[in-house]
Amino acid sequence: MKPLVAIVGRPNVGKSTFFNRMIGQRLAIVEDEPGTTRDRIYGDAVWNGREFTLIDTGGLELDSSDDMMGRIRAQAQLAVQEADVIIFLVDGQAGVTAADSEIAQMLRRTKKPIILGVNKADNAKLRGESVDFYSIGIGEPITLSSRQGVGTGDLLDAITEALPPPEAFAEIETDLPKFAIVGRPNVGKSSLLNSIIGQDRAIVSEIPGTTRDALDMTVTHRGLDVILIDTAGVRRRGKIDPGIEKYAVLRSERAIERCDVAMLIIDATEGVTAQDTHIAGVIHEEAKGVVVVINKWDLIREQRRELAAAEADPTLPIPPGDTPVEAEEFRERVREDLKFIPYASVVFISAKTRYHVDTLLDQAIEIASVRQQRVPTAQLNELIRDAVLRHPPAAIKGRQLKVLYATQAEINPPTFVIFVNDADLLHFGYERYLENQLRREFSFPGTAIRMRFRSRQSDEHTAKG
Repeated sequence: MKPLVAIVGRPNVGKSTFFNRMIGQRLAIVEDEPGTTRDRIYGDAVWNGREFTLIDTGGLELDSSDDMMGRIRAQAQLAVQEADVIIFLVDGQAGVTAADSEIAQMLRRTKKPIILGVNKADNAKLRGESVDFYSIGIGEPITLSSRQGVGTGDLLDAITEALPPPEAFAEIETDLPKFAIVGRPNVGKSSLLNSIIGQDRAIVSEIPGTTRDALDMTVTHRGLDVILIDTAGVRRRGKIDPGIEKYAVLRSERAIERCDVAMLIIDATEGVTAQDTHIAGVIHEEAKGVVVVINKWDLIREQRRELAAAEADPTLPIPPGDTPVEAEEFRERVREDLKFIPYASVVFISAKTRYHVDTLLDQAIEIASVRQQRVPTAQLNELIRDAVLRHPPAAIKGRQLKVLYATQAEINPPTFVIFVNDADLLHFGYERYLENQLRREFSFPGTAIRMRFRSRQSDEHTAKG
């Protein structure tokens, strides 16, 4: 986890220009029109050996009654709440304004480290006039010109000095398996957490996004301690409503990065959506274990009971809606929709009634164990050699890939390094073939595995896979 640094200020003071210069990319749109930056934008930066995440926010106008400005203000205020350090950026050319004083008063109430940056101080005269900003009560003004790149180093020095110590963000070393509960808003993540721990430790609400942060807790299942990471809902980038959810995406994706096994919650009454597919893609890219959890299955079972009763008794009304599918048919639909993670386990549960919740934990623990599996080098090479003999790789421009040697380099996730004559000759389809052979022999159910192909002839070749 990296510390968070929020850049706040009234509209058109140069926040996005500063953000882009700090992260070295033009991620934020820079225009001279107030209110251009509406959503918070995130980017990582490094200075004096410290890594941190910058949050570029929309302009604060505390007295505006405009609906859009109200939503921009809500996002900026949320960034302030969650930040470890706040950069209050003001316009040195405009001088001290009433809006600056109001924002300063709001920021002082946070009791957080605040760094006052006087931007657009493009000449000696403006830098001298920056002393006027002492009057807003934030502290010493640091002059800079984000456009010219002058003074930004001084501001970065101040940021790194204000950051909490690195140990505050260090991951606690533990051998306990970590399970992240992830999914879209309102699919039952907090209800599942409560069902697992047996008490209302998380707020259960019908309002999407109630759970803002990732919360870790240790629970015991069948005598084994595990760590649960409860997260807020994730939505696809570009489809995130203004407000709390934007920050929740960052926290949730970090939770996926930290976990061993992700429990991807799907709403049984809705099936797999595009947003669910996006989350599954994040899990796959991070090479995590995964259980696809079909929640609210009690509602489907109840619908089937009502339908059966209506079919047996003509006096009963036919339940509205489509005929509910059986579990196996639903499972096949899920596997088709998420066919890029064919290794995923699928479990049907009801967080509300605790139906199959213990089975879910059993599956997650088993997958965490599988991720620790090691394949003996001799068996691995015998498998790869036989696979190549059965199905040799096709030649590319008259040259053929030669598989020389294989070894397992890591666990959690299981990572295999395969040395070849030239990694550039590897076709994606052949990589998939070798992975399928590996899974057929050694299984690895429920988890992604990584395969790295390295050229033996030169260390300069980029590894593939």
